[in-house]
Amino acid sequence: MFVVDASVAGAWLLPDEQHPAALDALERLKEEDGYAPALLWYELRNLLLTCERRHRILPTQTATLLKSFHDLGLHTDPSPDSAMTLQLARDYGLSIYDATYLELALRLGCPLLTLDRTLADAARQVGVGMDTESML
Repeated sequence: MFVVDASVAGAWLLPDEQHPAALDALERLKEEDGYAPALLWYELRNLLLTCERRHRILPTQTATLLKSFHDLGLHTDPSPDSAMTLQLARDYGLSIYDATYLELALRLGCPLLTLDRTLADAARQVGVGMDTESML
């Protein structure tokens, strides 16, 4: 079981953003349950829309990419602990968005897989595992 953030999920979707650690995480989904806060729904759509606007992908590709992502079967958690999320953001200088991923990993007691250095550093400081060698 692990929590994945938007940096990893985005690397799964966009061929020009592939990263070995993200590909390792994708392989793990074949045997382990992956989780993300419901926030990931918004972040992925924002990422793909931004890519459309920059002419990196076409709108038809967005629909295909979202379908393939949905088919991965990642579990989403709709109810973060508000107080804990706010405190993590304050304590570690995180955006509330990044703190939401960290809060979920803490609550589930599992590793957080991210390519975001600031979030990875905060995860290490609070004792959340980063058990993939190639993660930041």
